[in-house]
Amino acid sequence: MTTAARTEQVSAGEVLFVALELGNSRWKIGSTIGLGQKPREKTVQGGDVAGVLEEIERARKRFGLGGQAQVVSCYEAGRDGFWLHRKLVSEGVANIVIDPASMGVDRRKKRAKTDRIDLGKLLNHLVRWHGGESKVWSVVNVPAVGDEDARWFHREQEELSRERTAITNRIKGLLVTQGVRIPVGSDLVEQLEGVRLWDGSRLPPQLRARICREHQRLELIRAQMKELAKQRREALRRTADVRMEQVRKLRRLRGVGDTGAWIMVMEFFAWRKFRNRRQVASLAGLTSTPYDSGDGSRDQGIDKAGNRRVRVVAVELAWCWLRFQPRSELAVWFEQRFAGRGKKGRRIGIVALARKLLIAWWRYLEQDIVPAGAVLSAV
Repeated sequence: MTTAARTEQVSAGEVLFVALELGNSRWKIGSTIGLGQKPREKTVQGGDVAGVLEEIERARKRFGLGGQAQVVSCYEAGRDGFWLHRKLVSEGVANIVIDPASMGVDRRKKRAKTDRIDLGKLLNHLVRWHGGESKVWSVVNVPAVGDEDARWFHREQEELSRERTAITNRIKGLLVTQGVRIPVGSDLVEQLEGVRLWDGSRLPPQLRARICREHQRLELIRAQMKELAKQRREALRRTADVRMEQVRKLRRLRGVGDTGAWIMVMEFFAWRKFRNRRQVASLAGLTSTPYDSGDGSRDQGIDKAGNRRVRVVAVELAWCWLRFQPRSELAVWFEQRFAGRGKKGRRIGIVALARKLLIAWWRYLEQDIVPAGAVLSAV
């Protein structure tokens, strides 16, 4: 639909605008037919999608709209995810999910914030967006069910890795309180039998019991991580869908391992369609943030507005790229420009290299253009 057509619909009162403010216990629903119309506000229980649809029908009658009037709705991306979006779309509602960080806020030191104010702001922006002001906020690209489901695998691995580190550090901390320093391996319980404190006594019984329970949790996490790693190897070996083909293709580049290739594809390349290199860098949050006002002009660094996981992994893989692809064009560029700038200069430069690598990998996956000078591993 063109901007002129959307504006004409709004002025004719043929569109019902609905905004949802999603809370844990209750959802607030605001509806209007235009900027000059006082919004209708109602509240339903959190998760009551049937109540939302009923309120939409009541709003149609309240504003004198027919059953064929288009319903345009929005809500902010958050804990509720995308299931509500899919349900509303299946009911014929033209719903969008927006990035909360893209909503403009009052820059005063203190500002009023209530669900009612937020709801009114959502409605106002929705009417303006539908009328053609595309930059009032950023609309989230909702993944397909399969693409969203493919991301849970490596995200669970990340959570397990963090839990493993936390429990390991906790066990080491408990032992250090007694002056004991031993490795936390699978035989920790057996090692505790021979541990003696400064005075030759054994570990206090309650402390020893707690360490054993912590170790049991640690061993369970380790077993789950091994099982997930095995499942990933099997998937890479036998699964023949597009996502796995991209993972296999990306890991052929020396310096890109299974984990890095998997996260890059599942989080980034498999389900997003990029039109140009700027979109690739922007979605990863690796674009610069200039500040140029009056006589002041400086670069504030990268905006970090994109996918955090992709950004972190891209920087890690950039360091690997320097090690395993030293003769590639990008590695040579990095060494010529940042090698003599010290540690701080190299840390800044590695972010620039990560941005260039993301663009190079995108071209490699989409157009089969191997990064200049890069070496491919044997299949």
